[in-house]
Amino acid sequence: MVQVDISQLSGECNAWRDKLRNYREEFNSNEVQLRKVAGQPLSKEQLQDVEHLHNQFHIQLINIHDLKQSIKVHDRKINFEKAAFNGMANEDSITRHEQLFEEFQSLEQTLHDLREEFSDFLKRTQ
Repeated sequence: MVQVDISQLSGECNAWRDKLRNYREEFNSNEVQLRKVAGQPLSKEQLQDVEHLHNQFHIQLINIHDLKQSIKVHDRKINFEKAAFNGMANEDSITRHEQLFEEFQSLEQTLHDLREEFSDFLKRTQ
């Protein structure tokens, strides 16, 4: 067991989940916007872009959901450890926390890239 402030770890989990919720709302909104654009006359290339973006939104929304659930399970586990082991976290939990943070950062970069790609697409279709 390692002495770690579990409430700090739990706070980080909550912050990550809040950000993921915001991304989910943003990309759901982008998907609605994409459908509106798809209803306009578009070139073959633009239609391929619509399909690509639609697929990416779908995939990333699944990734957001899956990571959010993993963080939620992890948060429950570390809060159990707080109660069961006098506030001390298991070494495996700390390692898992670091892994989740890396996954979060990686997904966040992917989402930023998709956001830019969608923005560029909108500029080209207007």
